[in-house]
Amino acid sequence: MTLTVAQLSESELLARIFPRLHAGSSMLLGPGDDAAIIATPDGRTVISIDTQVQDKDFRLLWPNGSTSSGYDVGWKAAAQNLSDINAMGAVATAMVISLTLPRTTPVTWVEQLAEGLSAATVALGAPQCSMAGGDLSGGSELVITVAVTGSLDGLAPVLRSGAQVGDQIAVCGNMGISAAGWALHESSILPSAHTPALAAAAALFVRPEPPLAAGPLAARSGATAMMDISDGLLRDASRIAAASGVGLDLDGTVLREIARGLEECAVVLGADPLSWVLTGGEDHGLLSTFPAGATLPEGFVGIGSVVSMDAAGPAVTMDGQYFKSAGDGALGWDHFAV
Repeated sequence: MTLTVAQLSESELLARIFPRLHAGSSMLLGPGDDAAIIATPDGRTVISIDTQVQDKDFRLLWPNGSTSSGYDVGWKAAAQNLSDINAMGAVATAMVISLTLPRTTPVTWVEQLAEGLSAATVALGAPQCSMAGGDLSGGSELVITVAVTGSLDGLAPVLRSGAQVGDQIAVCGNMGISAAGWALHESSILPSAHTPALAAAAALFVRPEPPLAAGPLAARSGATAMMDISDGLLRDASRIAAASGVGLDLDGTVLREIARGLEECAVVLGADPLSWVLTGGEDHGLLSTFPAGATLPEGFVGIGSVVSMDAAGPAVTMDGQYFKSAGDGALGWDHFAV
């Protein structure tokens, strides 16, 4: 018989979770007291928070027959939060987790969640980040909220508002692959029928791989603006444009070449691979701007240039052609439009 969280006390469940949480070098006092204590040698703390809600951000059972294990959900929760710290040019120092669990949730699922959080933190390149504790509650659906703190290690934070006319636009990390993976999960194509290319896209949707070393590297290399691509390239580029009071003109030739890597998935699903590159989120790559003429850091690819804002206001174009307004949900993920 499957042991559920309703059959354990809170203390008993925590006793199964705590040993599975990674303890990094930043933690001075870990779980067990009312609050943890984290070292802040830089004197400044970067902080971000993200939530995953069952049937909004993940499904326990997908239309293609795939299931979301606790390990998968834990990995993704860690990845998306670590990516936000990365986008500021910082390194993660600590993580706290809040779980809302239905009474029927298997205890093994929760244990796997803790293991996925810890495994992603180490494997993605943030071993110094400590799992410092969190909170448990009951509810009608699974909700996983993770807050992460980070250190700038003496660097200036890279904001969305620093892009200057003439700057290069560059990206680092995967683009459009997670969107292809999501489409596969929402399709009727069974995982057993996946080719290697389809299986890779499905896997990266479940367990994204943000380039955590790239954020601090970009900051040291003079990035003028930066953000995590979580809601799609166009939507997130429009946020940099608005914050900086500029226009961003994307190079269609480069983006179409990136999209070519998604053609096999697109043919199977009857989709446009360029649309995945432009509007697909949750790859958690970096969108950055760098001064004109600067050598781009390793891993970054130039995809356009920053241009003057015209009468239409801050906008994103491709080869000089306008898209719809940045407020249109078609340009990327919107939590309240689905």
